[in-house]
Amino acid sequence: MGAWARGSNTTMAKWQLITRIKRTTMNALNKPMLLLLLLPLLFTLPTKANEEFPVRSLYPKVQPIELEELRSRFDGVVVFDVRSGYEYETLHIKGARHLALNDRDFIPALQQLRQEDPRPFVFYCNGHTCKKSYNATQKAQQANIDNVYVFDAGIFTWTSAYPDQAVLLGKSPVDPKQLLSKEKLAEHMLEPEAFGQRVGQNAIVLDIRDTLQKNAISLFPMQQRSVPLDNTRLQSFIDQAKSENRILLIYDAVGKQVRWLQYYLEEQEVPSYYFMKGGAKGFLAY
Repeated sequence: MGAWARGSNTTMAKWQLITRIKRTTMNALNKPMLLLLLLPLLFTLPTKANEEFPVRSLYPKVQPIELEELRSRFDGVVVFDVRSGYEYETLHIKGARHLALNDRDFIPALQQLRQEDPRPFVFYCNGHTCKKSYNATQKAQQANIDNVYVFDAGIFTWTSAYPDQAVLLGKSPVDPKQLLSKEKLAEHMLEPEAFGQRVGQNAIVLDIRDTLQKNAISLFPMQQRSVPLDNTRLQSFIDQAKSENRILLIYDAVGKQVRWLQYYLEEQEVPSYYFMKGGAKGFLAY
């Protein structure tokens, strides 16, 4: 090899070394600045999962099971509805067992069943922003019950996707059009003042709070009836409202239970009924 070639190679090697040093130096200088610029984006840029399931990040140790996976594995898992009994009776996944999260025997019941059944346990509630199913799964984990999952898409997503695998008011399959929208609920929701003004105007007023929720406070003394949230117990008042062409005014504790009662009122074709926005809590705060 000639001197020129050797010199050219030496010069090239030097330039390559200088270039690497420059690149390394620039990277060292730029990385901290780049991280400072990107960190806000890393924490604020929403992912599709975070947008659709905003509660997941609050329960990092709880393992979710997705809609399609639950359907494909359905016969190999045990599904639990952890909502209230009334919600379950109104709409639930076909084949799901009811075990309310607030049941004092919640964990003992799961522990007993785990001894009998090794299949995965899956917990669900209303979905997406509902925390009951996450809390149920977390409680099971804390009780050393293994192989547990949360189906956080919830009952409405399931019913829309698999109407033949859902039960509405004792009937299956479910017509997805029967799922009531938030707008439909809003049509029958009155502000506390407007609700109060209708009391006494050819209306039947029903307080469907349970004993603990009432705390001995009656919002409309001598003008209301206290009735448990039970369709059989409510039926006589529904029949009376229809036969006498009277308005049904119904309120609960915080304005959430009436959402499920609306399904029964619609099935019964009650012509005129209203709920109180925010329930008794909203009225007392008004």
